[in-house]
Amino acid sequence: MFTGIIEAVGRLASREERGGDARLRIAVGALPFDDARLVESIAVNGVCLTVVDFDGGHFEADASNETLSLTTLGGLREGSPLNLERAMRAGDRFGGHIVSGHVDGTGRVLDVREDARAQRWRFAMPPALAKYVAHKGSICVDGVSLTVNAVDDAAFEVALVPHTVANTAFASARPGDPVNLEVDLVARYLERLRTAPEAP
Repeated sequence: MFTGIIEAVGRLASREERGGDARLRIAVGALPFDDARLVESIAVNGVCLTVVDFDGGHFEADASNETLSLTTLGGLREGSPLNLERAMRAGDRFGGHIVSGHVDGTGRVLDVREDARAQRWRFAMPPALAKYVAHKGSICVDGVSLTVNAVDDAAFEVALVPHTVANTAFASARPGDPVNLEVDLVARYLERLRTAPEAP
């Protein structure tokens, strides 16, 4: 479980193809990593990955064919900046919202415009996700917990304060770039309760 508060921006150090899936080696940058453990979970651009090997400055994780095809991880190039967050611990401050690291779909950056010291970002989203995205609700974009300021059937808009832009991979993102989207977990379960057939 994660909160969508990015701890560091890392980079894809290398990618090794392994029979249809891939082993990713990720440089952790400034991520606190002294107490790293095998099989712990780390969110990489919002995708929950399992640590299978690590050293002081890198960790390795296997990405399945499904993960590579349904998220932006499949199109990453070596050197790509990555938003990193280690799984939350019991007793930690809960700064964002509940994030599972299970991506619901991919969108793309439509527009970025200045708004005083902040920036207004507009993202396209798959139509199937629109019912889960609400004005002033939460959404996770590339692992970052954000508040929805405007939404329609095809896109939503958020405001990024200067600190968020400077300390996430958004600093190098441009219109047209793909992003991973995870809708609010509560909205997902409410929809399932609404549409599930009644028990006999």
